[in-house]
Amino acid sequence: MNDASPRGALARFLTIADTAEMLSVSVGQAYSLVRSGELPAIRIGVRGQWRVERDVLESYIDARYEEARRASLWNQSDFANVTELALGEDHIRTSRS
Repeated sequence: MNDASPRGALARFLTIADTAEMLSVSVGQAYSLVRSGELPAIRIGVRGQWRVERDVLESYIDARYEEARRASLWNQSDFANVTELALGEDHIRTSRS
C-alpha cells in the first residue's frame, strides 16, 4: 500500500492485501481474521470482495495493544499465579460439577 498516492490518502476502505500489509501478516491470516469476525469487514461488489474500513482497522489495532497491556499487567500482578483467577470462572464451574 502506498499512502503517498492520492488514492491511498482518500480511500476509506482497505483491501485485504492492504490490511495484511498494515498488520504485517500474510493475506491468508488477514482473511482468517475477517472470516472469524475478529476483524469486522464488509463484502462489496458483484464478486463480494472484502473491505476493511480504515477506522475499524485502527480500532482493532488499538484494542490488541490494550489487550497486550492488560495481559502484561496481569502477569506482573500478585494474582497471576492464583489458579482460580488465572483459569477463569468457567473452569471453576466445570471442576465443581
